[in-house]
Amino acid sequence: MSLHLTDDPAADELLTADPLALLIGMLLDQQVAMEVAFAGPLKIEQRIGALDARTIAETDPEDFAAAFKQTPAVHRFPGSMAARVQALCQALLDDWQGRAETLWTEGDPDGATVLKRLRSLPGFGEQKAKIFLALLGKQCGFTGAGWREAAGAYGEEGSFRSVADITSPESLLRVRETKRAAKAAAKAK
Repeated sequence: MSLHLTDDPAADELLTADPLALLIGMLLDQQVAMEVAFAGPLKIEQRIGALDARTIAETDPEDFAAAFKQTPAVHRFPGSMAARVQALCQALLDDWQGRAETLWTEGDPDGATVLKRLRSLPGFGEQKAKIFLALLGKQCGFTGAGWREAAGAYGEEGSFRSVADITSPESLLRVRETKRAAKAAAKAK
């Protein structure tokens, strides 16, 4: 498996190799372009010297927010998103031994269990949790029973609804077209 979610090969390599990077990228994927969100973990690693839950959770919040604000900023809302990333990492330390992948590997969970675990994380609502579950199933080898059903429409084979469906520049364009059409349809109502 090799993810292609950014325009930066080093960022994509980190997302592919490090489950925490992928989880943080998903957390950051709001109110910024997807490529910016998923490039965020590499920026964090470069700026604080590590990308692990303990280091992030234990970094002074002001120092961590300052790392988010460096140019180019990690996120459009650096202060609030830095706090969310730290809260996520603290939750991983408290509940999952600091290891993101245990959310989808510990106890050989089914799709509904992983969805429940994801929804319990700071910054992960229903939709974000379903999209991440679909990403795990479609691109990261997660095969827990019922994952497609638990992911809802995001789990549908051949759909182009979310980051879970992006495997190339062409699929990125198809996802953007689908999102644009959904917004136009919602606006028309």
